[in-house]
Amino acid sequence: MIDYRQLRCFLTTAEELHFAGAADRLHLAQSALSLHIRHLEERLGARLFHRSKRSAVTLTEAGRLFLPEAVAALRQIERAEQVGRAAGRGESGRVTLGYVGSAVTSGLLAELLRRFRHHHPAVRMEVIALDTPTQIEALGEGRIDIALIRPRPQYGAGNTGFVIQREPIRIALAVDHPLAATPRLRAADLAQEVFLIPHFHETAGFSDKLHALAEIGRFEVRPTDQVGDFLAAISLAAAGYGVVLGPRSLSSLRVDNIVFREIEDFDAEIELALAHRSRGMSPCVAQFVDSARTFLAASAQP
Repeated sequence: MIDYRQLRCFLTTAEELHFAGAADRLHLAQSALSLHIRHLEERLGARLFHRSKRSAVTLTEAGRLFLPEAVAALRQIERAEQVGRAAGRGESGRVTLGYVGSAVTSGLLAELLRRFRHHHPAVRMEVIALDTPTQIEALGEGRIDIALIRPRPQYGAGNTGFVIQREPIRIALAVDHPLAATPRLRAADLAQEVFLIPHFHETAGFSDKLHALAEIGRFEVRPTDQVGDFLAAISLAAAGYGVVLGPRSLSSLRVDNIVFREIEDFDAEIELALAHRSRGMSPCVAQFVDSARTFLAASAQP
């Protein structure tokens, strides 16, 4: 097989048309250069140069035909080397990221992507909206590399995670709801409400927060209407079908006929976590995780 050194020796000699000059450029002994050229000619079964007694050479017909192909081949090899080195440094490749909706409304997703792209513009990003259980499953199966999800005690075999964002919880009500005129509510004020909670086939998450609210307000949790996501829940609440317990960032959705109120005796926060595989991450995925940790450290500073 033709190797890189043989191509480099041929092209340099074709440019210099002189063995001594080519050897000087390549920092090789002239005998070593001649050996590389001879091995290449043996490999091709054709003479590439007409030689003279004073080490000056000219291209043969075979050499002239081989020259543009050799140039293209060498460029491709150099390009492949650059791509491989960049991938090894995490400067190229692809990261597939799953996210829950509040990663968008809180601005977390956009900020993580912005920071990462600033330092790694050649890495391709694929982002997919998935609920938390589906993301954990996809992470374990290798269908996604990064998961922005609700925190869990465990993230599945071979996965790990860390909390990357916290935000206060608010209650969303229709503007004509009797409680909408009260700037700050108490947990007990919500005892008779129908809560609209996104249903993700799990018990962790906002269902836990709702039960904590009910305990503070000393009321039993009534059967809740379960909807597909927070956007649907907010839309239903605006129409008067119930109220929504959710992250403060939901207010960025700017749905008409809805207001957000603080619950003064309920200071719980909702968290987002970043999960990833414990081992075997590609360099660019590892770089994304490092970038996210840098963001977290910067966010924690007063």
